[in-house]
Amino acid sequence: MAAGLSLRELARRIERAPSYLNDIEHDRRVPSEAVVMQLASALDLDADLLLAAAGRVGEGAERYMQSNPTAGVLFRRVSDAGLGERDLKHLLEQAEKIINKRDQGTGE
Repeated sequence: MAAGLSLRELARRIERAPSYLNDIEHDRRVPSEAVVMQLASALDLDADLLLAAAGRVGEGAERYMQSNPTAGVLFRRVSDAGLGERDLKHLLEQAEKIINKRDQGTGE
């Protein structure tokens, strides 16, 4: 178990049954976003990376894509293109720059 915790101790920390975590660990269950967030906190891991590892984008991201069709198109284009890690990191950096500009009041 990561972070030097036993499965039983981790289960106790997030108030779940050890059998539930065992099922997640062995791909017999898909954890909810709330459980993934609890696990990230208990294990001191990046929640976004853990959500991705669980095959989830998060409820907020799902709602955003549903209400902003262009976001869904962008996601599908990136997915269909099969971009590598380097290109994905570049896109993420560009998105961060746009967000920072907007937050500083200089965006369009």
